[in-house]
Amino acid sequence: MPAWTLYLIECTRGPGTVYYAGITTDMTRRFKQHAGGTGARFTRANPPIRLIATREFPDRAAASRAEAALKKLPRTRKPGFFT
Repeated sequence: MPAWTLYLIECTRGPGTVYYAGITTDMTRRFKQHAGGTGARFTRANPPIRLIATREFPDRAAASRAEAALKKLPRTRKPGFFT
């Protein structure tokens, strides 16, 4: 069974940038979807610039809990979640 990956992507939004977080079992495929406009609605409206960080989890439940915790953090602390 593949590991679940939590990821953080930096996206463009107007003159600035924003973050998008998600989970997947295939990071390469998922980033290509976001970059190609077939990923999440958010990344279709705010195109991805680069992958900021990833972290693996043993199962979907653990990855989903970590994603929820990450999304509650202020923007400035999100990249530090992965260290």
